[in-house]
Amino acid sequence: MALGLYISVPFCRTKCSFCNFASDVFSKSAYENYVARLLEDIANSHQLSSGLGCVREEIADSVYLGGGTPSILESAQLLRIFEVVREKFEITPDAEITVECAPSTLTPALIETLQQCGVNRVSLGVQSFVDQEAKSVGRLHKRVTVLEEITRLREAGLDNINIDLIAGLPYQTAESWAFSVSETIATGVPHASVYMLEVDDESRLGSELIAGGARYHAHFVPDDDATADFYQQACDMLQASGMAQYEISNFARRGFESRHNLKYWTRQPYLGFGVDAHSLLYRQGERRASSPVQTGTLARSQDNGTGARENIEIEAESCLAIRFATPDSLEAYMNRVPLTVAPVSEQAAIEESFFLGLRLNRGLDLEALSFLEVYKQESQESAVWESAIRDCVRDGLLERQGTTVRLTAQGRLLSNEVFARFLVEEKGETKWEPAT
Repeated sequence: MALGLYISVPFCRTKCSFCNFASDVFSKSAYENYVARLLEDIANSHQLSSGLGCVREEIADSVYLGGGTPSILESAQLLRIFEVVREKFEITPDAEITVECAPSTLTPALIETLQQCGVNRVSLGVQSFVDQEAKSVGRLHKRVTVLEEITRLREAGLDNINIDLIAGLPYQTAESWAFSVSETIATGVPHASVYMLEVDDESRLGSELIAGGARYHAHFVPDDDATADFYQQACDMLQASGMAQYEISNFARRGFESRHNLKYWTRQPYLGFGVDAHSLLYRQGERRASSPVQTGTLARSQDNGTGARENIEIEAESCLAIRFATPDSLEAYMNRVPLTVAPVSEQAAIEESFFLGLRLNRGLDLEALSFLEVYKQESQESAVWESAIRDCVRDGLLERQGTTVRLTAQGRLLSNEVFARFLVEEKGETKWEPAT
């Protein structure tokens, strides 16, 4: 099964007030050291995979540069990243290669660089086509800039374009939101992503909303009900325009669904590089429960925080796969803080299948889980999952047709509540780094 590759670029020109990602504004002098470290990790990925007892596929059919704002890197740096990726992995001729770009960064020189890198898909973080709304959260572009750059991309042959929108920004109204969605449709782009504003303490705007303050235009943020209405309004408008919803936040014309993101939702293997990059690799190189890893441990040594080394053990009983992530700060990543690692048991695989697979409009086919013993046998866990399905169907959050379950329109609005019902218990994590 071909890999998906994700490469994180945590640099931005400004930090948007709504952003809760591991990105920030840094001096350009930090870019080169980061790229060098990034390329080192890509070059050593086979050793890392082997150290975790996983099989790393050599073939990749999707590459995604996200952030942050990858488009603010120098052309030479972007070219070097793609050169090393192609040296270390066999990229299929039809691979989907995406770069996230901030509007107002797409100069003719950058577009030429993207072409040289083999990029065939661009994701634009527009968020709003209303200049006041975009400015209120720290975006540097104007509506006219976005339209000009979409034209420029098309003239260069880059037609596979995604536009990101956020429902719930300061000053947003039903009318202004309809304008942003209408403008998205009018551009003719084949893909759109619609997110509802996340209110948490990981962003400046979210923290201010929680505190009940007025900074960052927080007192002009629509309430939760209005934001939910905006989301449903976008679903209806995009659907009517021929952009079918295929995932909670994603809409596409036929054949333009994000192949890379589908890997996440269908639990295909992927490797992440850079700050706060996540990975999923299978222990036996295949998604089968008939040959699970035998009971045992993965043992490595790590710094215990005092400069000394101590042995740690990762339990590997019934471990089908390994999830691991890099540190979520630039300083920690550059200082080689160990990875966070979580073995995926059969139970965890099923829980992931529910809260990832149910994100898709096509839903989850329960037959796909039937080969896992913990799902087949009568157990406390299987009883929880079956009860969750029944309760969600009763509450109008899920619908069931044969062996397939899927979220209803109401279920998509309350998806986190639905997903939580399928979690049996909390999973532990541990820090890990390869032996040197």
